[in-house]
Amino acid sequence: MFDTSSADTGTEIRTSDQIPQLAATLKAAGDPLRLEILRLLAQDSYSVLELCRIFDLRQPALSHHLKVLAQAGLVSKRREGNNLFYRRTAGIDLLQQLFAGLDLLPLPEARAETVAQIAAERAEASRRFFADYGNRFREQQELIASYSVYGPQVAQLLKPGRHALEVGPGEGEFLAELANRFGTVTALDLSKTMLERAQAFADEQGLQNIEFVCDDTRAAASRPESADCIVVNMVLHHTPEPAQIFQDLQRSLKVGGQLLITELHDHQQDWARDACGDLWLGFAPQQLVEWASEAGLSKGRSVHSALRNGFQIQIQEFVKS
Repeated sequence: MFDTSSADTGTEIRTSDQIPQLAATLKAAGDPLRLEILRLLAQDSYSVLELCRIFDLRQPALSHHLKVLAQAGLVSKRREGNNLFYRRTAGIDLLQQLFAGLDLLPLPEARAETVAQIAAERAEASRRFFADYGNRFREQQELIASYSVYGPQVAQLLKPGRHALEVGPGEGEFLAELANRFGTVTALDLSKTMLERAQAFADEQGLQNIEFVCDDTRAAASRPESADCIVVNMVLHHTPEPAQIFQDLQRSLKVGGQLLITELHDHQQDWARDACGDLWLGFAPQQLVEWASEAGLSKGRSVHSALRNGFQIQIQEFVKS
């Protein structure tokens, strides 16, 4: 006979240890308002003040609910300047089943309108920054990471094909890499000022196979399965809804196509918000992987490098399988 007493005892101990935490987690989630907060925080992070607007609550009341959720491990927080931003965490297996059903429920119309208004305000803030500081783009870029730091490494990961899309081409340097490897290229940017700078670079280099589109990533989503490769270099930290961008770009990718994301690792250098128009202080690598996975993309290769100024660069490849 096999002696299973040790194994059984070990399992029993582990289970017993988990029961109090499970009970606390279920108690924290067992409130209608907190469930609505968790549903909202599934796809994006929001500051306390933004959440007060969405749920029409005073800050002390909302902060209490967030504290309960944080203590149960259901939300995580990060500080950006003077603001705390909250997002839903992965949770345990049992709660994943709860979240799956929760995410199918639509937001009430009034709250959905407030969420859309906040997203529009974030996008407008980013547009204003690049309209005002477009002529100082290179100076701002050099403060954190110049193109020469990441451009050649991104180029090494490219898989040539028929059509490529670059979101936020900046001053256009990477368009030269794409134009030489793909039959046609689309440069997509929400800022007219920056798009004009990229077009001027392309004209100087004699790049003839590039289309310039002034719009957001919804324009890419409106061209389903059109791109063999999409490149997003140092753009996501300027955007209000990175998760939605992954969703849009996944639609634009062909099956087997690659999405290359160059971004900062998460950091605490708050001055980047005012100096460089950053809406996010970088991203944890796993955060990008989660957004990509939720959009139906698989993780591919990755490159990570540290800079002398304390920043770290990550280049992540995702594939539409």
